[in-house]
Amino acid sequence: MPDGQGPHRATRSRSRLGERVAERTLLVIALSSIAALLLIAAFMFKEGLPFFARIGLKDFLASSTWRPQAKPPRFGILAMVLASLWVTLGAMLVGAPLGIAGAVFLSEFVPRRVMRIAKPTIELLAGIPSVVYGFIGVTVLVPWIRSNLGGAGLSILAGAVILGIMVLPTVMSISVDAISAVPPSYREGALALGATRWQAVRMVILKAARAGIVAGVILGMGRAVGETMAVIMVTGNAVTIPGSPLDSVRTLTANIALEMGYAIGLHRQALFATGMVLFVVIMLLNAVATRMVRRRYRKR
Repeated sequence: MPDGQGPHRATRSRSRLGERVAERTLLVIALSSIAALLLIAAFMFKEGLPFFARIGLKDFLASSTWRPQAKPPRFGILAMVLASLWVTLGAMLVGAPLGIAGAVFLSEFVPRRVMRIAKPTIELLAGIPSVVYGFIGVTVLVPWIRSNLGGAGLSILAGAVILGIMVLPTVMSISVDAISAVPPSYREGALALGATRWQAVRMVILKAARAGIVAGVILGMGRAVGETMAVIMVTGNAVTIPGSPLDSVRTLTANIALEMGYAIGLHRQALFATGMVLFVVIMLLNAVATRMVRRRYRKR
């Protein structure tokens, strides 16, 4: 055996062993995460499916009467489904245009060193507890709405504005990544053909990054649908079908959080059934976003 060959083989063997250990460790961690998600879903469906067998899906989704303490009890979530849709759509009307506009500005119109500082700073907003947003909404936004627009202040509008600010980091971060992933040749070709900077962005860059931007908006929508604490604090929690952005409403997530602490029996099962509805909606939104991103990379 030539001199030095033995130590090299031992080093390679240790390296391969370390790689296998790291691979197995990461595999166990990934499977643990998937297993935890499956266990949560299984527990939720185990608790919620008996409710559907007893009450029925149609009565649950089509009725707007939620009176768990009545005789007989009434479990209808239509008012809360509509409230969740109103608040979520309002949040996206606030957050999506601001997020996309901010992403375009950071990606195309500011120096790179500024973007390297600004983007992580914006992403830090996602780490602020939702109760802080709710507190700001209660002390600043709700009194302003009450004084200038009327109503109680605790309303769909307040929830939409607060949630719109909360989804900004998600929409903006993913949109920045999507725009930055567009090949430079697209931009250079548009400018070489005589387009202005804004025309190149509007007619070429945004169209090329459309799938990633839409995926970011959909993920932001999923965040808005699942938000709880800030919504409880600023929407008023009235179980009524909304007729105006200034009406007080109760969302599906708020209903679960407010009543799970004392619910028993069929009432508890109804709350788990509500969680199942939310779970399915958020999983569908995530699936749509994932599919759009995959389609984008397949086209490339």
